[in-house]
Amino acid sequence: MLFAVKMDVAIPHDMDPDRKTETLAKEKAYSQDLQRGGEWVSIWRCAGQYSNISIFDVKDNERLHEILWNLPLFPFMTMDITPLATHPSDIRADQG
Repeated sequence: MLFAVKMDVAIPHDMDPDRKTETLAKEKAYSQDLQRGGEWVSIWRCAGQYSNISIFDVKDNERLHEILWNLPLFPFMTMDITPLATHPSDIRADQG
C-alpha cells in the first residue's frame, strides 16, 4: 500500500543541544534504513519549512503506524497521511 505522509517538525527551541543532536542522528539512521529496505520509497523537503513529504510502500496501515510511531522525532511532529492509488493517466503504471 502506498501512502504520502507530510511531516511537520517542531523541535522545542529549549531542547538540550546534545539530545537534539542525538535525536537527529537516530532519525537519519532510522529513515535511511527504511529507505534501503524499500518501505520508505522517497523523501522530499518542503522548501522553506521544517517539513517533508515522504512516500511509503508498506503492507498495511498497521505497518505504517509502526514505522511512524517509532520515528525518533515523532513526539515533535504533526502528520498528514494520504493513501495513494495508481492514476490511470500515469505512463509508468502497469497496464497488466
